[in-house]
Amino acid sequence: QVQLVESGGGLVQAGGSLRLSCAASGRTFSSYVMGWFRQAPGKGREFVAAISWSGAGTIYADSVKGRFTISRDNAKKTVYLQMNSLKPEDTAVYYCAADLQFGPTLASEYDYWGQGTQVTVSS
Repeated sequence: QVQLVESGGGLVQAGGSLRLSCAASGRTFSSYVMGWFRQAPGKGREFVAAISWSGAGTIYADSVKGRFTISRDNAKKTVYLQMNSLKPEDTAVYYCAADLQFGPTLASEYDYWGQGTQVTVSS
């Protein structure tokens, strides 16, 4: 089992940047694929990005491609989401999640979740 804690959310103006972090504890972090999802009010949980066990592979949602970058540091048991050129439509609660397989982009495929961190982008 793995426990996940997100941090780094906040309020930022459109065009600004934020970096989210997700610290893991428990079983071997490098055994897990890590993903970021987000959920806006009244909407379902949306896939944002995922990174493979070593960090060599990444997947992005079309809506964030070119603006967001996912990375991980297995020694620190931490995954990051660098968010640049933020837009008001990026406003949501952001969650990190862990899974054993690389590729799935559905929230239901991920086994472990953090509590979420709020990101608000003002226009």
